[in-house]
Amino acid sequence: MSDTDPSALPWSLTASAQARAVRTGEISAGELIDAHLDRIAEVNPQVNAITQLLADRARAQAADTDRRRAAGEPLGPLAGVPFTVKETTAIEGVPTTFGVPRFRDLVADADAPPVARLRAAGAIPIGHSNLPTLVLSGMHSRSELFGDTVNPWDPTVTPGGTSGGDAVAVATGMAALGLGNDSGGSIRVPAAFCGVAGLKPSYGRFPADHRILGPADPGPASQFLVVDGPFARSVADLRLAFELLAGTDPRDPRAVPAPLDGEPLPGPVKVAVVADPGGHGVHPTARAAVATAAAVLADAGYDVQEVPDVPRLDETLAAYDLLTITEFAPTWPSVRPLLGPGGDRYLAPVMDRTPPATSAEFMTLMGTWLTIRRAWAEFLADFPLLLAPVYTDPIPAPGLESRDPASRDRVATAMGLCTATSLAGVPAVTVPTGLTLGHPTAVQLITRPYREDLALHAAHTLESHLPPLTPITPRPERTLPV
Repeated sequence: MSDTDPSALPWSLTASAQARAVRTGEISAGELIDAHLDRIAEVNPQVNAITQLLADRARAQAADTDRRRAAGEPLGPLAGVPFTVKETTAIEGVPTTFGVPRFRDLVADADAPPVARLRAAGAIPIGHSNLPTLVLSGMHSRSELFGDTVNPWDPTVTPGGTSGGDAVAVATGMAALGLGNDSGGSIRVPAAFCGVAGLKPSYGRFPADHRILGPADPGPASQFLVVDGPFARSVADLRLAFELLAGTDPRDPRAVPAPLDGEPLPGPVKVAVVADPGGHGVHPTARAAVATAAAVLADAGYDVQEVPDVPRLDETLAAYDLLTITEFAPTWPSVRPLLGPGGDRYLAPVMDRTPPATSAEFMTLMGTWLTIRRAWAEFLADFPLLLAPVYTDPIPAPGLESRDPASRDRVATAMGLCTATSLAGVPAVTVPTGLTLGHPTAVQLITRPYREDLALHAAHTLESHLPPLTPITPRPERTLPV
């Protein structure tokens, strides 16, 4: 196609290039969807990322796009572009299963706000994507209803989660964009493990609806911590999705009308570098990824400075656990059986050793939460960007976090900064930095609330020096570089 390698297959193009080709008539939306469906037929049996394929619906929506173009009607910025949607997020007329057999007939009566926004821009949902059962059975994307999702780089390591299906679908070219959500690393970790870009936005940046059953909204932890966000194979696509998803919506009073771009900062943008958050140890691979990214940003004119640590990490992790356990404890007896045999191994140790807060303790916890947010605001006032690992260990084996309490604690520590920044409500972008022993490496760029533009700009700078790794054809066995 005109602005890409002419031999490139349609599914291998970026979302922006796919939409441009549809708008200009270089390819029809129907041809684009069929190319992705062929790719799914080839790849998904190997990786099990897409759970409910919406082939007929996608073809019908593509045909409508082509009719509109033929009639001279304007097409949206994502015209004809296929995207996947995590099994937590409603697509009208499709079950929202959360990976639970009992929810296989829980048909959504309307699109969730982010699905509606992407669809309004011309994008086409091509399928739901896999996750850990009820997003509660661990970090590895294994659900009771759909089974295991496989990391396309190496089946002996996890693709991460809980939005692992979307990350794998985007990494392998089965979709140009993925729509996941993140409450403690659920976008950033699978993006890092699968070699794609991912955005965890600020609290209130994108409108959402996270009700599961009926009209009742979840409690404060679920309301504040869970944010929807996109996956893409390029930072430019991530920026485009960000622009389309942002804004207010009457279905979500939390969403705020913050501008997409903040005021320019005076002088070089200061970047704090922390390779070992909390001082709990960092693997040389993760440290090297941070060092590589820091060197690129420094060469590009950023004011890069190593700092001792991030704000109040251990206190934040303890507050996060207590907040979520207190909210979740009353429903645990009814939820536990839904996780299936062995599905409770991830949460049970935490539930057993951490009693929920009393009313008085919960009030104190709310004060602690504000103190933590203030500490992050002060930190980011001095350093508008923080460069750090997504995960401080190598990519683990599938389900390591569910084997025993010690393994769970190890995984929780490795992704602790993701958890902490979710409680702080600040945005972050994950961007790949290369390959080590055949596995993707990545960093995250954390920034001030509603300044996603700063992180996206820095991520684009990294990407311009460290080119994207995907799309990738799944590797049936571990392959090490020669």
